[in-house]
Amino acid sequence: MADLFDKLRMEAGPLAKYSHLPDDYFFFPKLEGEIGPRMKFNGREVLVWSLNNYLGLANHPEVREADARAAQQYGMASPMGARMMSGNSDNHVALERELAAFVSKEDAMLLNYGYQGVVSIIDALVDRKDVIVYDAECHACIIDGVRLHMGKRFVYVHNNMENLEKQLQRASKLVEETGGAILVITEGVFGMSGKQGDLKGVAELKKKYNFRLFVDDAHGFGTMGKTGAGTGEEQGVQDQIDIYFSTFAKSMAGIGAFVASEKRIIKYLRYSVRSQIYAKSLPMAMVLGALKRLELLKTRPELKDNLWRIVRALQSGLRDRGFYLGDTQSPVTPVLFKGGVGEAANMAMDLRENFNIFCSVVIYPVVPKDVIMFRIIPTAAHTLDDVEETLSAFSALKKKLDDGFYRKEELVAVTRPR
Repeated sequence: MADLFDKLRMEAGPLAKYSHLPDDYFFFPKLEGEIGPRMKFNGREVLVWSLNNYLGLANHPEVREADARAAQQYGMASPMGARMMSGNSDNHVALERELAAFVSKEDAMLLNYGYQGVVSIIDALVDRKDVIVYDAECHACIIDGVRLHMGKRFVYVHNNMENLEKQLQRASKLVEETGGAILVITEGVFGMSGKQGDLKGVAELKKKYNFRLFVDDAHGFGTMGKTGAGTGEEQGVQDQIDIYFSTFAKSMAGIGAFVASEKRIIKYLRYSVRSQIYAKSLPMAMVLGALKRLELLKTRPELKDNLWRIVRALQSGLRDRGFYLGDTQSPVTPVLFKGGVGEAANMAMDLRENFNIFCSVVIYPVVPKDVIMFRIIPTAAHTLDDVEETLSAFSALKKKLDDGFYRKEELVAVTRPR
C-alpha cells in the first residue's frame, strides 16, 4: 500500500535548473505598492502589464473612497451567514437588479467567486440524462465543472462551428434516448488567446438544434460592446445567451461574480447552487464597492475608450514591428515567440531585470512545447509612453532571441545588486 504523501512528491520539471531562484520570482511573484501601471517587483519599480484591471478601477479615487466608506460603516463581516439564512440585504438585491438590467437579462444572482460559481452553476443546471457540449479552450473553471457532470459531455474544436454541429448531432441523438437536454458552454473572450468566442455562430445553430447557451464572459464584461455589456452585445446576440456569467475580478477590479438569466432560472439557481447556499454572503463592503464600480462602468464611457486607445496603440505597434499576436480580438494581447522553457525563463528574467517590464510568461502545457507566450494586459490606466517603452523593450528582446542569446544554459540576465 502506498503512502499518500509519497505519491504527492513533486517531480523536478523543466524549470528545475532554475530552482536556486526564490519561489516568488517566476512562480508566486510579489508585486508591491498601489495597484497601477508602475509597481515594485523584487525591490525595484517595474512597468506592469500583468493585471486584469482593464478599466483602471482598482485604484480609482471614487472606488477607493466608496470601498473605505463601506468598510468603515459595515466592517468586513457584515452580513453574517449565507444569503438564504441570514446574509441577505437590500444592497445585495440592488446590485443583482442593476447587473441584470445592464446585461439585458431579467434577473441576476451574486456569487462569492467566479471559479467556484461556474463549477456549481454547471452542477445545478444538468443531471445524468443531459449532455454538455463545450469549447476545447474553455477556462479551467468550466473544465472542472464539466468533469463533475455525471452524464455525457462532448468537446468541440475551438470556435469551429462545423465541429460544434457534429457534436450537437451526437448530443441530440443521445438525449432523444435519455430524455435529457443539451447545454452548450463557451466563453465571450478567451483569456489566453484574446479571441472572441463565436457567439454569433453558436446562436445561429440554435435555429437547427434545441440547446441552451451558457457564456462565461469574464474578459468581455466591461470591455466589449458599445456600452461594455459584453461580447454578446459586441456580436449582437446578447438575447441568444441563455445564461450569462461574469466575474468582478477583471473590469470591476474586485471580488465576486454574477450569473444572469430568466427570472425562473435565477430563482432555481438561488435554491440549487451549492457554493452559495453553503457559503457566507458576499461582504457588504464588497457589494457597495461593486455598486460604485458598476456605476462608473455605466456612466464613464471614457474608461473603456481609454482602454481601447492603449490596446490599439500597443497591438498595432507590436504588429508593425513584426510580432505575432495570434487572432486576438480583445484587449488580451499575447505576444508569441518560438522557443523552449529555458529560453522563456531567460527572456522573462531579462525583461524584468534589465528592461524593468513585468508581464506574465506562459509556457507548456498552456501553449505548445515550442511556443513562448508573453501575455500583456493593457488597461485604461496605462499611457502611450508606457506603450512606447514596451515596444522598444520587446524589439530588443526579439533581436536577442533571434541571435540565440537566450539559448544559454545559465540565466543570462544579470540581477542588479539590492
